[in-house]
Amino acid sequence: MLNKISVVGAGNVGATAAQRLAEKQLARTVVLVDVIEGVPQGKALDQWESAPIERFDTRVVGANDYGPAAGSEIVVVTAGIARKPGMSRDDLVRTNADIVKQVSLQIKQFCPQAIVVVVSNPLDVMCWVTMHVTGFPRERVIGMAGVLDTARYRAFLAEALDVSVEDIQAMVLGGHGDTMVPLVSYTTVSGIPVSQLLDKAKLDKIVERTRNGGAEIVGYLKTGSAYYAPSAAVVQMVEAIVRDKKRILPCAVWLQGEYGLSGMYCGVPAKLGRKGLEQILEVELTAQERAALQTSAEAVKQTMAAVKL
Repeated sequence: MLNKISVVGAGNVGATAAQRLAEKQLARTVVLVDVIEGVPQGKALDQWESAPIERFDTRVVGANDYGPAAGSEIVVVTAGIARKPGMSRDDLVRTNADIVKQVSLQIKQFCPQAIVVVVSNPLDVMCWVTMHVTGFPRERVIGMAGVLDTARYRAFLAEALDVSVEDIQAMVLGGHGDTMVPLVSYTTVSGIPVSQLLDKAKLDKIVERTRNGGAEIVGYLKTGSAYYAPSAAVVQMVEAIVRDKKRILPCAVWLQGEYGLSGMYCGVPAKLGRKGLEQILEVELTAQERAALQTSAEAVKQTMAAVKL
């Protein structure tokens, strides 16, 4: 258990993540920070009042400034806006980059030793902004995307095969978007290659549904986006760090030549432990998977080009 974990952004993802962190008792205190007066305080109080029922002693507190977050060992960043009608993707990138830049300056001042897990979108670019502004090493700025994308992929496979989600082993790499790369060659069901259980046409449909997983939910909600699965994904990463579990999870990390890519964040298999990113695992990819990863990386770089730091 850590002393303090902070979550920046008290929207649906941030607030749900704070609740899950508290229920797992990963820190003595969870601080929920948001600029909107009263919102983090109200949500934090509501969560703390659930403690006697859910039987956790983690204290949840809300704040509009970073004073209560000072000294946090881990900071989860969910701050940012959703794309609005008439807003271009570049406008969204620049707007959220400005928000994440201000958040990062506060983290640098109040939580200089923290490990930062970024959730804000566009994910890979926001990780870059965070690392650049804080000046933290790549081991301490990690992005949540692959865990969520993989969870969606596994859920769809379990549904198609009518088996437990626990028996699906899979991994999704690349940027967080429609160019993500589900590794079909490494996907198994209790060790059985999935290609022996599903034909290529069905697998292709599941891969496509995975890539559009977030959009499918937005299509249903109309005015909102996913938050139950994203919050669960970020908490899985935080738990791996807090408990030094050495989990191998697909995370957005700063690449320095791995997979032939450098100078950018992209989702790859990463070992997470108490130091944050402890190792990047380079696995053999098929020619098709490697080409898809390169395409995904190019899409990330194009989005990065819209931001001036």
